[in-house]
Amino acid sequence: MKTNLSLAVFSLCLIWNAAPVLAADGNYHFLKEIPVGGKAQWDYLKVDSEAHRLYLSHGTKVDVLDLDKGTVIGVIEDTPGVHGIALAPKLGRGFTSNGQENKASIVDLKTLKTIMKVTTGANPDSILYESGQNEVYTFNGKGKSATVFDPESGKVIATIDLGGKPEFCTEDTQAGRIYVNIEDKNEVVAIESKTHKVVSRWPIAPGESASGMAIDTEHHRLFLGCDNKKMVMLDSATGKVVATVPIGAGVDANAFDPGTQLAFSSNGEDGNTTIAREATPDKLTVVQTLKTVVGARTMALDPQTHNIYLPAPTPAFRVLVYGLDK
Repeated sequence: MKTNLSLAVFSLCLIWNAAPVLAADGNYHFLKEIPVGGKAQWDYLKVDSEAHRLYLSHGTKVDVLDLDKGTVIGVIEDTPGVHGIALAPKLGRGFTSNGQENKASIVDLKTLKTIMKVTTGANPDSILYESGQNEVYTFNGKGKSATVFDPESGKVIATIDLGGKPEFCTEDTQAGRIYVNIEDKNEVVAIESKTHKVVSRWPIAPGESASGMAIDTEHHRLFLGCDNKKMVMLDSATGKVVATVPIGAGVDANAFDPGTQLAFSSNGEDGNTTIAREATPDKLTVVQTLKTVVGARTMALDPQTHNIYLPAPTPAFRVLVYGLDK
């Protein structure tokens, strides 16, 4: 079928510019808080948009929150030192990385009961369900490795030497790549999901000690939250750093919303969240510094509602919810 070239170019421009209009005009504001209670011991959290649930690591358990009701509706027990949560809704299973026992839990998402545990490398931290190969990865901080296992049988498939301390991870299923920050080496490592091999190591300078990571798969951009108060935008195909913006202190999580082209950095020490607009694949601009609370260092995004969720330690442990102005 023939296409009018001018019309096609004009249409592409409209598609690219449609989302940033919302990003430029919309500001985030506080919506509500969800009380959790208990000790303020937590790390990652994960949104299940379809089920309207939020999974929150909480010391030795995972709290499950109903996002419509704004209440805790269940608990995944026996996850000592839990860091991360990964979900495979089509399998009806969830996975947790239990740092204190060097294991990962495989959980029934209906009953929230543990089906089995898998032995990993030392101190599993970030965890990922890779849907392309139907595998689970734990990234082991003290083990400086990744453990790959089958989500149904729990059988360990591979152990990958990463050559440094891994932090957060993300994936691009179409590219067949998994990306992970190597915090103590100031690097990003790219892993080929089919072979479980490290295929690239990229320096992140001028960024240092990246913890959080998010991805824009459409434009092949990674967003890294760095300890030296920078958000780095990196080309996930070439490893080139294409842009940086300033952020607050104490970042521990990043998110990217493909619907608005906004990238987020939760800065716990300064008690704020930096919100930046990906205006083009080579341009990143801060559009808002959202006031949160000191200690709100991790975050999760719901791409359906565009809401962000940040655990807050004081005066009582709770989850803060922020959304876009309508």
